[in-house]
Amino acid sequence: MSTESPRTGSAAPQAPDGPSGPDAPEPPAAPGHRVQELVAVMDELRRRCPWDAEQTHESLAKYLIEEAYEALETIERGDYATLREELGDVLLQVVFHARVAEERGADGFTVDDVAEGIIDKLTRRHPHVFSGTAVEGAEEVRGNWERIKAAERAGKGEHDASVLEGVPFAQPAALLAYELQKRAVRNGVPEDLVGDDGGSGGALFAAVDAARREGADPEMDLRSAARRFDARVRAAEAKARADGRDPRGLTAEEWRGYWD
Repeated sequence: MSTESPRTGSAAPQAPDGPSGPDAPEPPAAPGHRVQELVAVMDELRRRCPWDAEQTHESLAKYLIEEAYEALETIERGDYATLREELGDVLLQVVFHARVAEERGADGFTVDDVAEGIIDKLTRRHPHVFSGTAVEGAEEVRGNWERIKAAERAGKGEHDASVLEGVPFAQPAALLAYELQKRAVRNGVPEDLVGDDGGSGGALFAAVDAARREGADPEMDLRSAARRFDARVRAAEAKARADGRDPRGLTAEEWRGYWD
């Protein structure tokens, strides 16, 4: 039997080995196909759910922050099973904001625009991956990243932009101070000028500076300290309750007695 194609006369493609026809197993879906389903679900919610339909960027902003912190908490606990769910909640916020933006029309954007933007950015800022630029380590990658960012700002006409441009002030205070200091020093501000401020805020800013110089992350260190304090308080409360005491009625000395 001939294997030539009746249309071209060339060899027809051979069927792959293995089962074929209606009983053949479905080929594995491409990664990300369920994200497309999420976009479709969001479209339905926006059209048919009264609560979802009335949301705006402003009304959703708090949920974006909350979901990000909930994801962070699962990472700190090492609860990676729950992290899957929390990352889904973060992803929902991205898709939700993109859907709201799409309705603005000409000045809006879609979820595909969001993806396109981050793809373009990652491609531009990783020339050692996508353009054959040679690097010798992670520090050189970080340096290239900053130079490319500066060139991007210049391309937008932001020639007079501060070296601190782009540091978001909405982030937690310890992380904000750390990012400002790191960015300033990286761009030539002398170390002795960092943390040079007064008042209680200045003292806290200086404490962040001291942690940064030691190579620590003050935000994560402070969160770890807060978690340790939380655990000690709860442990002391448990001991008090085991003795039949209400922790709210303990004296200072009794707290010290139960403290670990």
